[in-house]
Amino acid sequence: MQSLKDKYKLYEDKNRAAEQGGGKSRTDKQHSAGKLTARERIAVFLDRGTFVELDKMITHRCVNFGMEKQHIPGDGVVSGYGKVDGRLVYVFAQDFTVFGGSLSITNAKKIIKVHQLALKMGAPLIGLNDSGGARIQEGVQSLAGYGDIFYLNVKASGVIPQISAIMGPCAGGAVYSPALTDFIFMVQNSSYMFVTGPEVIKTVTHEDVSKESLGGAVTHNAKSGVAHFVGDDDEHTLLMIRELLSFLPSNNMEETPIVPTGDKSDREEEKLQELIPSDSSKAYNMLELITAVVDDRHFFEVMPLYSKNMITGFARFNGRSVGIVANQPAFLAGVLDIDSSVKAARFVRFCDSFNIPVVTFVDVPGFLPGITQEHGGIIKHGAKLLYAYAEATVPKITVITRKAYGGAYDVMSSKHLMADVNLAFPTAEIAVMGPEGAVNIIFRNEAKEERAQKVEDYRENFANPYRAAELGYIDEIIMPRETRKKVIQALDMTQNKSEANPPKKHGNMPL
Repeated sequence: MQSLKDKYKLYEDKNRAAEQGGGKSRTDKQHSAGKLTARERIAVFLDRGTFVELDKMITHRCVNFGMEKQHIPGDGVVSGYGKVDGRLVYVFAQDFTVFGGSLSITNAKKIIKVHQLALKMGAPLIGLNDSGGARIQEGVQSLAGYGDIFYLNVKASGVIPQISAIMGPCAGGAVYSPALTDFIFMVQNSSYMFVTGPEVIKTVTHEDVSKESLGGAVTHNAKSGVAHFVGDDDEHTLLMIRELLSFLPSNNMEETPIVPTGDKSDREEEKLQELIPSDSSKAYNMLELITAVVDDRHFFEVMPLYSKNMITGFARFNGRSVGIVANQPAFLAGVLDIDSSVKAARFVRFCDSFNIPVVTFVDVPGFLPGITQEHGGIIKHGAKLLYAYAEATVPKITVITRKAYGGAYDVMSSKHLMADVNLAFPTAEIAVMGPEGAVNIIFRNEAKEERAQKVEDYRENFANPYRAAELGYIDEIIMPRETRKKVIQALDMTQNKSEANPPKKHGNMPL
């Protein structure tokens, strides 16, 4: 019969074995690659001393291909719950030192357990992914595990924030769960995502491509738009996730956290009076306007490397979180194209899902013309942004700084899409198109000298905010320096907004 001392020692031994993961040599290899282990990542991410681990002793049940001789407690995933800035979150971290982080039916059930708990308790779920994909030795069982996780990702969408960090190579099924979540973080030079790796591509299509070029952090942040953020290393990436969470509610039934600020709500920015060039063909940096008016000049940009003609991100006004969408005239004149429309549409829909007001800064000359855009489906993709704004029932505040031309004026949170407060600078130009283009169509048969005068007439009559204000499409024309104060007043006024869409299962947005 075992003594109490023996029982306690057995517990300590098993506990220690579980915490060693794949052993010292594999841990050293992880460190030599500049990566933290699963447990180290959780320790960096969560508030100190708050992690509660679940299913620490669990092992796989596979008996094929010699797997019955390889039992490692935890089976390659560390899961549980803890706190970030004192708020409950659920987390799982795949352990690459154990079977390459591959997914078994056993560790899939660990992930499913914390996912279900997160849904029941109304708390964010963060997945730290570092996986080679399905565990081949388990065959269809590992695929079943993926399918069950995908199903929960969809069920939880719009209910709790779901955030994925790609902390290593993730291939095959390992990339689809992150793709279903709200935000994806990647790590520079050490994380990769691809459905099929370079070796398979070379075999099938004879294309020679590196892991970095095919699915590295920069590729997915700048080219494909699959990922939203890139960190310098594991620690930096985890701290970025903590910052993102500070802007978000825990679930779709809660409001965003209020963060006290010493930044005055009526602060005026005199430099904004000179920001918009008098020549409407000249560029300026919309980020200067955004950072000048938000709390403490802090703007947390989402997808900063992708489709730079559109800006998306989070900030605070008077302590309250908002989502910001803005055209960027410093890049492609702030034009709407396929990529920028999709980027902004998904961001607006996320904000609407989680009760985050949307503030839109507009300077848009229209949609990007060209065969590539038309054949690529700009009609369909531009309609996604139109749909997102029209569908959103959160407070919607719009500020037109300069150009708002054509259909792009409608799309960018216009009064006609039920924006609550629409403001405009005196520099705003709201019209079907620019003066030159309009005159060349209307008066195309007149002499060049006469057309020049017509351009000035058109500019005076239409390329300004006053006609729209006369019709009630603009609620107030404001001076640029007043922007912060006026946006905060609008947000305060709409704080208790209550609006619902007609009862339906769901709309059929253009996909």
